[in-house]
Amino acid sequence: MSQNSEDQLVKRLQNSSTSHEAFRELISLYKERLYWHIRNMVKSHDDTDDILQNTFVKVYKNIAQFKGDSKLYSWMYRIATNESITYLNNKARRLQITSEEMQNQIIDNLESDVYFEGDQIQLKLQKAIATLPDKQQQVFNMKYFEELKYREMAEILETSEGALKASYHIASKKIEEYLKSN
Repeated sequence: MSQNSEDQLVKRLQNSSTSHEAFRELISLYKERLYWHIRNMVKSHDDTDDILQNTFVKVYKNIAQFKGDSKLYSWMYRIATNESITYLNNKARRLQITSEEMQNQIIDNLESDVYFEGDQIQLKLQKAIATLPDKQQQVFNMKYFEELKYREMAEILETSEGALKASYHIASKKIEEYLKSN
């Protein structure tokens, strides 16, 4: 989406007479990308749908505060990321387990998830990713699965491209080591 058309969409979203139609357009434009971003974090289809819905509710409620300092998608991506992290932390707290144990449980549940279409290699890759610290998981998923450019990732995560490149490199090496040893 060009910057000009994004600016127009934001104006329509922030205008009470055009906000409903603009919001439907926003959902149509971004629901699939956000779905897969969230899905890469939480793995479960049902949980992803719930978090995606919460994300769009937050976007709708807070669009008036959007100042345009970043791209609209970057802003929504941050909301989706925060909603996913909050969901995972709350679930771990509810189950009285650590976030690492939560990641292991999520991967174990993937094997029985009817929506997971991956083979054994994909499952092994997901297990390797689950061993990474949260930030490295996020960077790896964004680069490897979502094929985002470092520039886009830097805007979304509000960090430098250099730090992201280093994080991705380290994550890739750890995954490679995991896959060789298992």
